[in-house]
Amino acid sequence: MIKIGIFGYGNLGRGVECAIKQNDDLELAAVFTRRDPETVTILTETAEVCRAEDVESWKDKIDVMILCGGSATDLPVQSPKLAEMFHIVDSFDTHAKIPEHFANVDAAAKKGGKVGIISVGWDPGMFSLNRLYASAVLPDGKDYTFWGKGVSQGHSDAVRRIAGVKDAKQYTIPVEAALDAVRGGENPELSTREKHTRECFVVLEDGADAAKVEEEIKTMPNYFADYDTTVHFISEEELKRDHSGIPHGGFVLRSGKTGWEKENNHLIEYRLKLDSNPEFTSSVLAAYARAAYRLGEEGQSGCKTVFDIAPAYLSAKDGAELRASML
Repeated sequence: MIKIGIFGYGNLGRGVECAIKQNDDLELAAVFTRRDPETVTILTETAEVCRAEDVESWKDKIDVMILCGGSATDLPVQSPKLAEMFHIVDSFDTHAKIPEHFANVDAAAKKGGKVGIISVGWDPGMFSLNRLYASAVLPDGKDYTFWGKGVSQGHSDAVRRIAGVKDAKQYTIPVEAALDAVRGGENPELSTREKHTRECFVVLEDGADAAKVEEEIKTMPNYFADYDTTVHFISEEELKRDHSGIPHGGFVLRSGKTGWEKENNHLIEYRLKLDSNPEFTSSVLAAYARAAYRLGEEGQSGCKTVFDIAPAYLSAKDGAELRASML
């Protein structure tokens, strides 16, 4: 059994706990939280709930630590620190800062003789792999990535921070005409506005100015200003009833040409349709925890991404089973 620790117990941590239950070779040893452990109830009766600051005392009791904090402030600090003590897997998703995060985790993991796998999930993660596979197979082509329809947690949080907003959910939606153009082999040049729209469902505080809130949402730089955005004002009851889930998904496509005169067209498409963004991400993290453990058993150390790990390391099946059942 591979003994797993969960560092952070929010939506992602709870999802990892559920994913561990579905993998017979994984066992949850402990959950580490910044909250008072007495106030945290987990589902696994055999696992302990511990204070985050006590994590070092578990160095020899946990094989892989799965980090479930946020990319903005948690993982840049936690991943390098914990990679000195444990094999780790994280879901760091700030694309522009991945090279810096990789370097920091690589130095720490090599110092501790551990394996750190970063930026695991569906984007970055599964979508990244599909972009790589498709571009390698069709070098003369173009990549397209569409996200949604789904809840963007970061954008929803940005709306909730506006004065006068009590609660909100924001959905990212692919533009069907853009998707159809890519699928039709047109290889379009698409602007940000042409690829996605955004839809906001907002609960206002009593007395808030709806027109002012809507204007602030639609003009928010880096979040909404570059998109066609629709804002709906609804009741708190409607938000809880109709928008309580965290679905997401999207498409990775590559259209390319082959032949001496580039006479033949091809389209590769990978799609995800997720009822629960955090639970699916958690399932990917669990598979890569198995890979981290196996790489560690081979004596490897340092930072890895999904690009560096052979698919066989993710599966609970051995090589003979994989060749017989999936090849």
